[in-house]
Amino acid sequence: MHTFFSNKCGGLMDFMVDRSIENEELKVARKGPVNRIKSKGKALTQKVIYVYCPQDRELEIGKIVQDYSFDIVVNDYSLDSYDKKVICHFESASLTKSQRNFLVKATELGAWVEPLVSYLDTRLGYTEVHLLHSGYFLHQKAFSILSTKRTQLAKRTIDIMAALILAVIALPVAILTALAIRLESPGPVLYRQKRVGQYNDEFEVVKFRSMGTDAEKSGAQWAIKNDARVTKVGKFIRKTRIDELPQIINILKGEMSIVGPRPEREVFISDLEKTIPYYRFRHAVKPGVTGLAQVSYPYGASVEDAVWKHKYDIYYIKHHSTLLDIKVLLKTVKVVLFGAGR
Repeated sequence: MHTFFSNKCGGLMDFMVDRSIENEELKVARKGPVNRIKSKGKALTQKVIYVYCPQDRELEIGKIVQDYSFDIVVNDYSLDSYDKKVICHFESASLTKSQRNFLVKATELGAWVEPLVSYLDTRLGYTEVHLLHSGYFLHQKAFSILSTKRTQLAKRTIDIMAALILAVIALPVAILTALAIRLESPGPVLYRQKRVGQYNDEFEVVKFRSMGTDAEKSGAQWAIKNDARVTKVGKFIRKTRIDELPQIINILKGEMSIVGPRPEREVFISDLEKTIPYYRFRHAVKPGVTGLAQVSYPYGASVEDAVWKHKYDIYYIKHHSTLLDIKVLLKTVKVVLFGAGR
């Protein structure tokens, strides 16, 4: 049996084929000339991809297909034409020897073959966290930001230089902001709050105060859109991200980076990690003043929003590069200038 999942039909249809193929060596006959796919660009334009996984994971893959703009055929071992096909595998270690041989043969005969999560990373621009398993994280060399000291040193150097330049440029804005906060409402200009940083170590993040001093008199709360606790000045500085400027201090102290996952509070992390796979892995890197999730996903304050932010955070950690940091910073400038996003 193989299963066809379509984002268009809103459901799934089963097509029966001979399942006995699982019990004997798979035989693949080469038919006609083979032209190998030479670039990922072609692989990313396919309307249908073929996925091979343990049978008990088929429906799990089907549940998320509606988010995609392409269709998925799962475990079609009757496939006999491979030219320009995109074939992905999921938890291939759990497949039988004959099933793995099928994937090897498909590679030989012209198919584009790679792990499902890696393919979706490239095609979607985020990581499908509901398909993650421990094996994804155990190949640490694939995470250059974690395994390459040169990459870490370069990022730290850029952080310090950017923080110093930003401090000089933003000084007039910071002074005006401090005056506006002091004039509007009583209380300190700066606000300090414990957040979880790299390796789960807590630190105090520094921000311009955007809420009243009694904002959390009833305990920790999610910040929401159009939050009534936000002052008039606070509404403006949050929308333009000016409230984040004091985090230059955190960057210079080595607690934060210019770009990375946004730091969260332990009280929320403890709840989120119960429902979001590998949520604490975001702490493998330093948190950022801005991040891929912040410039890619609109404001939200729910578990579903946290899931989407996590998709972009994991993608950032896996695919980090100086070029990606620059792209995030350019998008952040757009947010500051035009007031988009948060």
